[in-house]
Amino acid sequence: MLLRAFLALLLVLTPSLTLAQDGTDSLDLAINNGRVMNPGSGLDEVRHLGIVAGRIVSISGQPLQAARVIDAAGLVVAPGFVDLHAHGQTEEAYRLMVQDGVTSGFELEVGTAEVADWYRERAGGQVLNYGISVGHIPIRMALFGDEGQFLPVGAGASGIAGPEIMDQMDAMMRRGLAEGAVAVGFGLAYTPAATQSEFESMLAIAGEHGASAHIHTSGGLDGLRRIIASADDSSTALHIVHANSSGGAAIDDFLSIIQQARDGGQDVTTEMYPYGASYSDIGSALFDNWESWEDDRFARNMWVATGERLNRESFGRYRAITGGVITFSRTEEMTRTALQHPLTMIASDGRIAGGRGHPRGAGSYSKVLGQYVREEGLITLMDALRRMTIEPARRLEAYVPAMAHKGRIGIGADADITIFDPATIRDRATYTEPALPSVGIHYVIVNGGVVLDDGALHSEVRPGRAIRTN
Repeated sequence: MLLRAFLALLLVLTPSLTLAQDGTDSLDLAINNGRVMNPGSGLDEVRHLGIVAGRIVSISGQPLQAARVIDAAGLVVAPGFVDLHAHGQTEEAYRLMVQDGVTSGFELEVGTAEVADWYRERAGGQVLNYGISVGHIPIRMALFGDEGQFLPVGAGASGIAGPEIMDQMDAMMRRGLAEGAVAVGFGLAYTPAATQSEFESMLAIAGEHGASAHIHTSGGLDGLRRIIASADDSSTALHIVHANSSGGAAIDDFLSIIQQARDGGQDVTTEMYPYGASYSDIGSALFDNWESWEDDRFARNMWVATGERLNRESFGRYRAITGGVITFSRTEEMTRTALQHPLTMIASDGRIAGGRGHPRGAGSYSKVLGQYVREEGLITLMDALRRMTIEPARRLEAYVPAMAHKGRIGIGADADITIFDPATIRDRATYTEPALPSVGIHYVIVNGGVVLDDGALHSEVRPGRAIRTN
């Protein structure tokens, strides 16, 4: 124990040091013989990792001895995947995320109105690291007394915020950031009554604190341009969620607008999930115009609870009670276009409850690595890992110091590691069986704890920590 404490202290004082190991007790865990791929540095070589007290302390050219040794011969050893857009913040969802290689999962689009309570509910350890934004949507729902369970179904979407509500909204946003929220979240498509002035007032709070704003856009390409301009005016770091979903058929132009802003020096990033179907609540403002649809449009929607395709009558009936609906609205070519663009990070936008939901909550990362990297060669393995690890970590680390130790393999980095077989990794989740775990991931290590061990999930191992700003 004294040796481990000494090594941990030495690591803090000399973070660039690679420690030589001689005895079996000097390391908690060794990962030997794996193909170590670290997108942050470009390392792609067989190396041997040593871990002490949840941190990587050795990257060696020679095999290491430890209290526990994992032989990763023939496997890729990568930084644990960082999901910036994971609505599923329950134990059920966390278990599926781990089996898809995720070691840190954040809910940053919708977020919460009660940051301290949210973290308190998850205290004591989870199977992965977790974090939350303070969200404009739930704050609106709270202030307008909206009865929606996840997204607004009434006044939270349609209510006009007068001066008194605006003052309360301001106070709740600031309180959430003070309580440790890692970002500020907006879903403008779900709050159509929120004025541009309201949005910009809340956005300015994020900019004032140095937090990034994670935004579900509305208004098509012009709406995207307005959001980018507003973020620029308030010097707010901006992250556009699910570019593939928001961009739709205009995905090329959508990404070009973001690229132009970046080329002009603005801090704006984006993400995508590797599926052609969307998932939302049927009672939300997203579907307010449903009565004007042509009859054949209803069949594009699947009621999640039963798997049935809808018609005009059943859509109206389910909208009255609200719940999850999957909408098949985009082509595979749109998905490929979004993935091939170098800007897009990978994020799941996942939400699984009671075994029901969208397959992206269980298979996003393995689908990219299995289908689009191995089978189609659409992007390289290193580039895919970049989008899953170092880029999402960098999106947060300027405001969230803990993220400077995530998404990378290096001396001093947190031992969040995903070990997988690039020849067999694949998603299994489908639209009718969305909770089938991925295959081909052999080990997932979170803060040095082996949560997925030789393909078997050990959910009683709970090394995951709250990621917050205080």
